[in-house]
Amino acid sequence: MTEAYIYDAVRTPRGKGRKDGSLHEVSAARLSAVALNALKDRNNLEGHAVEDVIWGNVTQVGEQGACLARTAVLASDLDESIPGVSINRFCASGLEAVNMAANQVRGGAGDGYIAGGVESMSRTPMGMDGGAIAVDPSIAIDNYFVPQGISADIIATEYGFTRDQADAMAVESQRRAAEAWADNRFDKTVVPVKDVNGLTILGTDEYMRPGTDMQSLGSLNPSFQQMGEVMPGFDNIALLKYPHLERINHIHHAGNSSGIVDGAAAVLIGNKELGEKLGLKPRARIHSTAKIGTDPTIMLTGPVPVTEKILRENGIEIGDIDLFEVNEAFASVVMRFEQAFDVDHDKVNVNGGSIAMGHPLGATGAIILGTLLDELERSDKEVGLATLCIGSGMGAATIIERV
Repeated sequence: MTEAYIYDAVRTPRGKGRKDGSLHEVSAARLSAVALNALKDRNNLEGHAVEDVIWGNVTQVGEQGACLARTAVLASDLDESIPGVSINRFCASGLEAVNMAANQVRGGAGDGYIAGGVESMSRTPMGMDGGAIAVDPSIAIDNYFVPQGISADIIATEYGFTRDQADAMAVESQRRAAEAWADNRFDKTVVPVKDVNGLTILGTDEYMRPGTDMQSLGSLNPSFQQMGEVMPGFDNIALLKYPHLERINHIHHAGNSSGIVDGAAAVLIGNKELGEKLGLKPRARIHSTAKIGTDPTIMLTGPVPVTEKILRENGIEIGDIDLFEVNEAFASVVMRFEQAFDVDHDKVNVNGGSIAMGHPLGATGAIILGTLLDELERSDKEVGLATLCIGSGMGAATIIERV
């Protein structure tokens, strides 16, 4: 089988996903073009340089609708001969795009691909697409649908995580992110977003709150308690599914959950011939990829079984992995991963995560893969694993190794 390599990875800074955020005036197509143009310029991608652009995006409606991948190519400086295809695996869309590209290369369907994703959560708010999983009673009732925040609290209840533990993890995420930015650890990957005059709109992750401490987090009310206990009463649905639980312990709030932000990320994937043609040296080999379906109610436990799957299928032990990126959708997601594998937190999200810097849904998978690659190089480590939980109950994972 042909090997698939990562040649480059870029991302935009993550802007607050609100109308007062710096990137609110930048559409998803334009935000995508920033990442695509950076890969083009940094790697001299002229003409039909890659087979396709595989682009992840979650809320595929309005200006993020149609085939946003093709729109992004046309909005960029890439040659119009390069097509594009949009995919949606919810929060893992950006990573799944990379995995699909890698497996296309492995199968001989072209020498190179650009893969990644985008989400403008300020301009196209989450849930605007009105998916059937949440609104069609014939599906939602049969599958005991609850919102993701309730799912995160179910994980905390099921596996015994406390509010203080979740808050402590959030404080540490903020500390690590601030330290990483101060130490210029993202310089290789982050490309600024500029206006038509070439002036920088945003050059650093905007969502961070480096002054966060246990006291400030302690003042926040649980975000999902009202919808769980009062109206519409999702706790009762959860307790029907999991009758062994006496009640749902609501520990999550805005400070220990991922931030709503705008952002884009792109990864250049190719075989050996692509590198030879472009004069590029591969930075890592994509060792293996995996995906799995899980319980749709607790929903966010996917990183555990998909990691078990990818390790088992490749004859690898958890101790063979040097660094982990586990998306911080909610604190309990990462805590459950560490608990399940007895992983040292010093190996997980060492430069902070989505609690501190935000989670632009369709882009995050590609973002954390780029972060993982940069950190493997910085710390002179060899093997890394990136994984994300996924709405409606799924998991995705990728193992990379430096070359």
